[in-house]
Amino acid sequence: MVYRKAVAGLMIAMLAGCSVAEEDDRQTAQERDIFERRNVAPDPADNGQTPRKAEHAYARIALNCINKQYPNKISHVLNSAVDVAEPSKLTPVFYGCYDWHSAVHGHWLLTRLWGQDLVPEMDEEIAAALAANFTAEKIAGELTYLSSEDRKAFERPYGIAWFLQLTAELRDIAAGEGGKAEQAKTWLPRLEPLETLIVGNIKDWLPKLAYPIRLGTHNQSAFAFGLFLDWAERSGDTEMASLVRNKALAFHSKDRNCPMAYEPSGEDFLSSCLMVADLMRRVMVEAEYATWLSGFLPDIPTDGGDDWLAVGIVNDPTDGKLVHLDGLNLSRAWALEGMASALPADDQRRASLLASATLHGNSGEEAVRTPHYAGSHWLASFATYWRTRRGIDASRSNQAS
Repeated sequence: MVYRKAVAGLMIAMLAGCSVAEEDDRQTAQERDIFERRNVAPDPADNGQTPRKAEHAYARIALNCINKQYPNKISHVLNSAVDVAEPSKLTPVFYGCYDWHSAVHGHWLLTRLWGQDLVPEMDEEIAAALAANFTAEKIAGELTYLSSEDRKAFERPYGIAWFLQLTAELRDIAAGEGGKAEQAKTWLPRLEPLETLIVGNIKDWLPKLAYPIRLGTHNQSAFAFGLFLDWAERSGDTEMASLVRNKALAFHSKDRNCPMAYEPSGEDFLSSCLMVADLMRRVMVEAEYATWLSGFLPDIPTDGGDDWLAVGIVNDPTDGKLVHLDGLNLSRAWALEGMASALPADDQRRASLLASATLHGNSGEEAVRTPHYAGSHWLASFATYWRTRRGIDASRSNQAS
Protein backbone atom coordinates (compact mmCIF):
# COMPACT_ATOMS: atom_id res chain seq x y z
CA MET A 1 0.00 0.00 0.00
CA VAL A 2 2.79 2.40 0.91
CA TYR A 3 4.50 1.55 -2.39
CA ARG A 4 1.34 2.24 -4.41
CA LYS A 5 0.86 5.61 -2.67
CA ALA A 6 4.46 6.56 -3.39
CA VAL A 7 4.10 5.69 -7.09
CA ALA A 8 0.84 7.61 -7.31
CA GLY A 9 2.44 10.60 -5.65
CA LEU A 10 5.35 10.45 -8.05
CA MET A 11 3.02 10.29 -11.06
CA ILE A 12 1.05 13.29 -9.80
CA ALA A 13 4.28 15.21 -9.31
CA MET A 14 5.46 14.29 -12.81
CA LEU A 15 2.18 15.35 -14.37
CA ALA A 16 2.25 18.59 -12.45
CA GLY A 17 5.80 19.18 -13.64
CA CYS A 18 4.81 18.63 -17.26
CA SER A 19 1.95 21.06 -16.83
CA VAL A 20 4.27 23.70 -15.38
CA ALA A 21 6.79 23.13 -18.17
CA GLU A 22 4.11 23.44 -20.82
CA GLU A 23 2.83 26.61 -19.19
CA ASP A 24 6.39 28.03 -19.14
CA ASP A 25 6.77 27.23 -22.84
CA ARG A 26 3.50 28.98 -23.64
CA GLN A 27 4.52 32.02 -21.60
CA THR A 28 7.94 32.17 -23.29
CA ALA A 29 6.33 32.00 -26.74
CA GLN A 30 3.88 34.73 -25.80
CA GLU A 31 6.67 36.96 -24.49
CA ARG A 32 8.63 36.36 -27.70
CA ASP A 33 5.66 37.33 -29.85
CA ILE A 34 5.17 40.54 -27.85
CA PHE A 35 8.90 41.27 -28.03
CA GLU A 36 9.03 40.95 -31.80
CA ARG A 37 5.86 42.97 -32.35
CA ARG A 38 7.33 45.75 -30.23
CA ASN A 39 10.80 45.75 -31.76
CA VAL A 40 10.46 44.77 -35.42
CA ALA A 41 9.78 47.75 -37.64
CA PRO A 42 6.54 47.65 -39.65
CA ASP A 43 6.78 46.88 -43.32
CA PRO A 44 5.56 49.73 -45.56
CA ALA A 45 3.77 47.13 -47.67
CA ASP A 46 1.33 46.73 -44.78
CA ASN A 47 0.11 50.24 -45.49
CA GLY A 48 0.16 49.98 -49.24
CA GLN A 49 3.39 52.01 -49.43
CA THR A 50 6.28 51.33 -51.77
CA PRO A 51 9.94 52.31 -51.31
CA ARG A 52 10.94 55.42 -53.22
CA LYS A 53 14.32 53.95 -54.16
CA ALA A 54 16.42 50.86 -53.56
CA GLU A 55 18.08 52.29 -50.45
CA HIS A 56 14.68 52.69 -48.78
CA ALA A 57 13.90 49.06 -49.45
CA TYR A 58 17.28 47.91 -48.13
CA ALA A 59 16.91 49.97 -44.96
CA ARG A 60 13.44 48.53 -44.43
CA ILE A 61 14.73 44.98 -44.78
CA ALA A 62 17.35 45.62 -42.10
CA LEU A 63 14.91 47.40 -39.78
CA ASN A 64 12.56 44.45 -40.13
CA CYS A 65 15.16 41.89 -39.12
CA ILE A 66 17.72 43.28 -36.66
CA ASN A 67 15.32 42.55 -33.78
CA LYS A 68 13.64 39.51 -35.34
CA GLN A 69 15.28 36.58 -33.59
CA TYR A 70 13.32 33.71 -35.14
CA PRO A 71 13.99 31.81 -37.31
CA ASN A 72 17.58 31.67 -36.06
CA LYS A 73 20.62 29.65 -37.08
CA ILE A 74 22.96 29.79 -34.12
CA SER A 75 26.63 28.78 -33.99
CA HIS A 76 27.07 28.33 -30.29
CA VAL A 77 29.53 26.54 -28.01
CA LEU A 78 27.84 25.33 -24.84
CA ASN A 79 30.15 25.41 -21.83
CA SER A 80 27.42 24.70 -19.30
CA ALA A 81 23.64 24.62 -18.87
CA VAL A 82 23.77 28.38 -18.31
CA ASP A 83 24.53 28.73 -22.03
CA VAL A 84 21.12 27.33 -22.98
CA ALA A 85 19.19 30.50 -23.72
CA GLU A 86 17.40 32.44 -26.43
CA PRO A 87 19.61 34.28 -28.95
CA SER A 88 18.59 37.69 -27.59
CA LYS A 89 19.85 36.68 -24.16
CA LEU A 90 23.12 35.23 -25.45
CA THR A 91 24.06 38.11 -27.76
CA PRO A 92 21.80 41.03 -26.84
CA VAL A 93 22.74 43.27 -29.79
CA PHE A 94 23.37 40.92 -32.71
CA TYR A 95 20.73 38.21 -32.44
CA GLY A 96 18.35 39.07 -35.30
CA CYS A 97 18.42 38.58 -39.07
CA TYR A 98 18.74 34.78 -38.76
CA ASP A 99 22.35 34.67 -37.49
CA TRP A 100 24.99 36.77 -35.73
CA HIS A 101 26.92 37.91 -38.79
CA SER A 102 23.78 38.92 -40.68
CA ALA A 103 22.65 40.93 -37.65
CA VAL A 104 26.03 42.65 -37.62
CA HIS A 105 25.94 43.66 -41.26
CA GLY A 106 22.27 44.57 -40.93
CA HIS A 107 23.37 47.16 -38.36
CA TRP A 108 26.20 48.17 -40.69
CA LEU A 109 23.73 48.66 -43.56
CA LEU A 110 21.60 51.02 -41.47
CA THR A 111 24.66 52.88 -40.21
CA ARG A 112 26.01 53.23 -43.75
CA LEU A 113 22.80 54.58 -45.27
CA TRP A 114 22.15 56.85 -42.29
CA GLY A 115 25.69 58.19 -42.16
CA GLN A 116 25.82 58.82 -45.91
CA ASP A 117 22.48 60.70 -45.81
CA LEU A 118 21.07 58.33 -48.42
CA VAL A 119 17.63 57.87 -46.81
CA PRO A 120 16.97 61.14 -44.95
CA GLU A 121 13.26 60.36 -44.70
CA MET A 122 14.18 57.37 -42.51
CA ASP A 123 16.93 59.00 -40.45
CA GLU A 124 14.88 59.30 -37.29
CA GLU A 125 13.65 55.72 -37.45
CA ILE A 126 17.11 54.33 -38.17
CA ALA A 127 18.74 56.34 -35.39
CA ALA A 128 16.12 55.15 -32.92
CA ALA A 129 16.68 51.52 -33.90
CA LEU A 130 20.46 51.81 -33.57
CA ALA A 131 20.21 53.69 -30.28
CA ALA A 132 17.96 50.98 -28.85
CA ASN A 133 20.59 48.32 -29.58
CA PHE A 134 23.85 50.22 -29.09
CA THR A 135 23.35 50.55 -25.35
CA ALA A 136 26.16 50.01 -22.86
CA GLU A 137 24.21 47.18 -21.20
CA LYS A 138 23.53 45.24 -24.39
CA ILE A 139 27.07 45.65 -25.69
CA ALA A 140 28.40 44.43 -22.35
CA GLY A 141 26.36 41.28 -22.95
CA GLU A 142 28.04 40.81 -26.33
CA LEU A 143 31.46 41.28 -24.73
CA THR A 144 30.68 38.72 -22.03
CA TYR A 145 29.59 36.22 -24.64
CA LEU A 146 32.63 36.61 -26.90
CA SER A 147 35.00 36.60 -23.93
CA SER A 148 33.80 33.22 -22.71
CA GLU A 149 35.80 30.04 -22.97
CA ASP A 150 36.17 28.41 -26.39
CA ARG A 151 34.85 31.44 -28.33
CA LYS A 152 38.06 32.99 -29.66
CA ALA A 153 37.18 31.62 -33.09
CA PHE A 154 33.54 32.75 -32.93
CA GLU A 155 32.39 34.04 -36.34
CA ARG A 156 35.99 34.06 -37.61
CA PRO A 157 36.70 35.50 -40.07
CA TYR A 158 33.46 36.54 -41.80
CA GLY A 159 31.33 37.83 -38.94
CA ILE A 160 34.15 39.64 -37.14
CA ALA A 161 35.22 41.24 -40.43
CA TRP A 162 31.73 42.71 -40.75
CA PHE A 163 31.87 43.89 -37.13
CA LEU A 164 35.04 45.84 -37.93
CA GLN A 165 33.26 47.27 -40.95
CA LEU A 166 30.55 48.51 -38.59
CA THR A 167 32.96 50.25 -36.24
CA ALA A 168 34.88 51.66 -39.22
CA GLU A 169 31.62 53.16 -40.47
CA LEU A 170 30.90 54.75 -37.11
CA ARG A 171 34.47 56.07 -36.97
CA ASP A 172 33.98 57.74 -40.38
CA ILE A 173 30.75 59.37 -39.22
CA ALA A 174 32.25 60.46 -35.91
CA ALA A 175 35.07 62.22 -37.77
CA GLY A 176 32.53 64.55 -39.39
CA GLU A 177 30.41 67.33 -37.97
CA GLY A 178 26.82 67.76 -36.90
CA GLY A 179 24.27 65.73 -35.02
CA LYS A 180 25.11 62.41 -36.64
CA ALA A 181 28.79 62.81 -35.78
CA GLU A 182 27.87 63.49 -32.17
CA GLN A 183 25.61 60.44 -32.08
CA ALA A 184 28.35 58.26 -33.57
CA LYS A 185 30.73 59.58 -30.90
CA THR A 186 28.32 58.20 -28.31
CA TRP A 187 27.90 54.76 -29.87
CA LEU A 188 31.49 54.09 -30.94
CA PRO A 189 33.11 54.14 -27.46
CA ARG A 190 30.51 51.65 -26.28
CA LEU A 191 31.47 49.25 -29.06
CA GLU A 192 35.21 49.78 -28.74
CA PRO A 193 35.78 47.23 -25.93
CA LEU A 194 34.23 44.56 -28.16
CA GLU A 195 36.30 45.85 -31.06
CA THR A 196 39.46 45.57 -28.95
CA LEU A 197 38.68 41.96 -28.05
CA ILE A 198 38.00 41.03 -31.68
CA VAL A 199 41.11 42.78 -32.98
CA GLY A 200 43.22 41.02 -30.35
CA ASN A 201 41.82 37.66 -31.42
CA ILE A 202 42.60 38.43 -35.07
CA LYS A 203 46.16 39.44 -34.28
CA ASP A 204 46.62 36.22 -32.33
CA TRP A 205 45.19 34.14 -35.20
CA LEU A 206 46.89 35.64 -38.24
CA PRO A 207 50.48 34.54 -37.49
CA LYS A 208 49.23 30.99 -36.94
CA LEU A 209 47.30 30.78 -40.23
CA ALA A 210 49.53 28.66 -42.45
CA TYR A 211 47.45 28.62 -45.64
CA PRO A 212 44.81 30.78 -47.31
CA ILE A 213 41.20 29.66 -46.95
CA ARG A 214 39.93 29.57 -50.52
CA LEU A 215 36.30 28.64 -49.93
CA GLY A 216 33.44 30.59 -51.49
CA THR A 217 31.58 30.91 -48.19
CA HIS A 218 32.03 32.34 -44.68
CA ASN A 219 35.48 30.96 -43.92
CA GLN A 220 37.18 32.54 -46.92
CA SER A 221 40.23 34.53 -45.86
CA ALA A 222 40.61 36.94 -48.83
CA PHE A 223 37.28 38.73 -48.30
CA ALA A 224 37.88 39.10 -44.57
CA PHE A 225 41.43 40.33 -45.12
CA GLY A 226 40.11 43.13 -47.33
CA LEU A 227 37.73 44.30 -44.62
CA PHE A 228 40.45 43.98 -41.98
CA LEU A 229 42.66 46.28 -44.04
CA ASP A 230 39.92 48.83 -44.59
CA TRP A 231 39.30 48.88 -40.83
CA ALA A 232 43.03 49.21 -40.06
CA GLU A 233 43.35 52.20 -42.41
CA ARG A 234 40.47 54.03 -40.73
CA SER A 235 41.48 53.18 -37.18
CA GLY A 236 45.18 53.87 -37.65
CA ASP A 237 46.17 50.37 -36.49
CA THR A 238 49.48 49.93 -38.33
CA GLU A 239 50.15 46.60 -36.63
CA MET A 240 46.97 45.09 -38.05
CA ALA A 241 47.65 46.60 -41.48
CA SER A 242 51.14 45.12 -41.52
CA LEU A 243 50.00 41.68 -40.35
CA VAL A 244 47.27 41.42 -42.97
CA ARG A 245 49.32 42.92 -45.80
CA ASN A 246 52.24 40.58 -45.17
CA LYS A 247 49.97 37.56 -44.93
CA ALA A 248 48.13 38.53 -48.14
CA LEU A 249 51.41 38.88 -50.03
CA ALA A 250 52.75 35.61 -48.63
CA PHE A 251 49.59 33.76 -49.60
CA HIS A 252 48.84 35.28 -53.00
CA SER A 253 51.70 37.23 -54.58
CA LYS A 254 52.79 34.15 -56.53
CA ASP A 255 49.27 32.94 -57.41
CA ARG A 256 48.84 32.33 -61.14
CA ASN A 257 46.06 31.21 -63.49
CA CYS A 258 43.22 31.17 -60.99
CA PRO A 259 40.68 28.60 -62.28
CA MET A 260 37.63 30.78 -62.92
CA ALA A 261 36.20 27.96 -65.05
CA TYR A 262 35.61 26.02 -61.83
CA GLU A 263 33.48 28.80 -60.35
CA PRO A 264 30.97 29.02 -58.96
CA SER A 265 30.48 26.16 -56.58
CA GLY A 266 26.83 25.43 -55.86
CA GLU A 267 26.63 27.37 -52.59
CA ASP A 268 29.18 30.17 -53.11
CA PHE A 269 28.48 33.78 -52.20
CA LEU A 270 32.11 34.85 -52.59
CA SER A 271 34.32 34.22 -55.62
CA SER A 272 37.53 32.42 -54.63
CA CYS A 273 39.42 34.10 -57.49
CA LEU A 274 37.89 37.58 -57.64
CA MET A 275 38.07 38.15 -53.90
CA VAL A 276 41.80 37.45 -54.00
CA ALA A 277 42.14 39.98 -56.84
CA ASP A 278 40.07 42.49 -54.84
CA LEU A 279 42.32 41.95 -51.84
CA MET A 280 45.59 42.30 -53.74
CA ARG A 281 44.73 45.69 -55.22
CA ARG A 282 44.76 46.91 -51.61
CA VAL A 283 48.35 45.82 -51.01
CA MET A 284 50.07 46.55 -54.34
CA VAL A 285 50.84 49.77 -56.18
CA GLU A 286 49.15 50.31 -59.54
CA ALA A 287 51.84 49.03 -61.91
CA GLU A 288 52.66 46.04 -59.73
CA TYR A 289 48.99 45.13 -59.47
CA ALA A 290 48.40 45.39 -63.22
CA THR A 291 51.27 42.96 -63.86
CA TRP A 292 50.18 40.57 -61.12
CA LEU A 293 46.59 40.53 -62.42
CA SER A 294 47.81 39.54 -65.90
CA GLY A 295 49.30 36.39 -64.43
CA PHE A 296 46.48 35.69 -61.99
CA LEU A 297 43.55 36.13 -64.41
CA PRO A 298 45.12 36.12 -67.90
CA ASP A 299 41.82 35.74 -69.76
CA ILE A 300 40.14 39.03 -68.82
CA PRO A 301 39.01 40.38 -72.22
CA THR A 302 39.89 43.77 -73.62
CA ASP A 303 36.87 44.24 -75.90
CA GLY A 304 34.61 45.85 -73.28
CA GLY A 305 32.07 43.02 -73.37
CA ASP A 306 30.05 41.82 -70.38
CA ASP A 307 29.50 38.21 -71.48
CA TRP A 308 32.85 36.74 -70.46
CA LEU A 309 31.67 35.78 -66.96
CA ALA A 310 28.21 34.25 -66.57
CA VAL A 311 26.05 35.33 -63.64
CA GLY A 312 25.24 32.76 -60.96
CA ILE A 313 21.88 31.03 -61.29
CA VAL A 314 19.49 30.40 -58.37
CA ASN A 315 16.86 27.77 -59.06
CA ASP A 316 15.15 28.01 -55.68
CA PRO A 317 15.30 31.35 -53.82
CA THR A 318 13.61 29.79 -50.78
CA ASP A 319 16.62 27.54 -50.21
CA GLY A 320 19.01 29.24 -47.80
CA LYS A 321 22.08 27.64 -49.39
CA LEU A 322 21.18 27.89 -53.06
CA VAL A 323 20.29 31.56 -52.68
CA HIS A 324 23.96 32.19 -51.81
CA LEU A 325 24.55 32.57 -55.55
CA ASP A 326 22.53 35.79 -55.59
CA GLY A 327 25.06 37.11 -53.10
CA LEU A 328 27.86 35.84 -55.32
CA ASN A 329 26.62 38.07 -58.13
CA LEU A 330 26.74 41.11 -55.83
CA SER A 331 30.14 40.33 -54.34
CA ARG A 332 31.52 39.69 -57.82
CA ALA A 333 30.19 43.10 -58.84
CA TRP A 334 32.05 44.96 -56.12
CA ALA A 335 35.22 42.88 -56.65
CA LEU A 336 35.21 43.59 -60.39
CA GLU A 337 34.76 47.32 -59.75
CA GLY A 338 37.51 47.24 -57.16
CA MET A 339 39.87 45.54 -59.60
CA ALA A 340 39.11 48.11 -62.29
CA SER A 341 39.68 50.98 -59.84
CA ALA A 342 43.23 49.82 -59.18
CA LEU A 343 44.31 49.55 -62.83
CA PRO A 344 45.83 52.37 -64.91
CA ALA A 345 43.22 54.54 -66.62
CA ASP A 346 44.31 53.32 -70.05
CA ASP A 347 44.27 49.60 -69.16
CA GLN A 348 42.09 47.92 -71.79
CA ARG A 349 40.71 45.41 -69.28
CA ARG A 350 38.86 48.06 -67.31
CA ALA A 351 35.87 48.26 -69.66
CA SER A 352 35.19 44.52 -69.52
CA LEU A 353 35.59 44.44 -65.76
CA LEU A 354 33.12 47.28 -65.31
CA ALA A 355 30.65 45.88 -67.84
CA SER A 356 30.60 42.53 -66.05
CA ALA A 357 30.28 44.30 -62.71
CA THR A 358 27.14 46.05 -63.91
CA LEU A 359 25.68 42.80 -65.23
CA HIS A 360 26.31 40.96 -61.98
CA GLY A 361 25.25 43.84 -59.73
CA ASN A 362 21.96 44.35 -61.52
CA SER A 363 21.21 40.64 -61.36
CA GLY A 364 22.00 40.58 -57.67
CA GLU A 365 19.86 43.61 -56.90
CA GLU A 366 16.89 42.00 -58.61
CA ALA A 367 17.26 39.11 -56.18
CA VAL A 368 17.13 41.40 -53.14
CA ARG A 369 13.50 42.06 -53.99
CA THR A 370 12.62 38.43 -53.26
CA PRO A 371 9.99 38.04 -50.54
CA HIS A 372 11.84 35.00 -49.22
CA TYR A 373 13.57 35.55 -45.89
CA ALA A 374 16.29 33.01 -46.79
CA GLY A 375 17.85 35.62 -49.04
CA SER A 376 16.36 38.97 -48.12
CA HIS A 377 17.75 39.01 -44.56
CA TRP A 378 21.33 39.39 -45.86
CA LEU A 379 21.33 40.26 -49.56
CA ALA A 380 20.41 43.88 -48.84
CA SER A 381 23.74 44.35 -47.07
CA PHE A 382 25.63 42.99 -50.08
CA ALA A 383 23.66 45.25 -52.39
CA THR A 384 24.39 48.27 -50.18
CA TYR A 385 28.10 47.44 -50.05
CA TRP A 386 28.20 47.37 -53.86
CA ARG A 387 25.85 50.31 -54.48
CA THR A 388 27.73 52.62 -52.11
CA ARG A 389 31.20 51.47 -53.27
CA ARG A 390 32.19 50.88 -49.67
CA GLY A 391 35.28 48.78 -50.35
CA ILE A 392 36.59 51.07 -53.04
CA ASP A 393 36.52 54.42 -51.27
CA ALA A 394 38.91 53.08 -48.62
CA SER A 395 41.30 51.18 -50.82
CA ARG A 396 43.85 53.58 -52.20
CA SER A 397 45.58 54.46 -48.95
CA ASN A 398 46.13 50.79 -48.14
CA GLN A 399 48.34 50.18 -51.14
CA ALA A 400 51.93 49.33 -50.25
CA SER A 401 51.29 50.65 -46.73
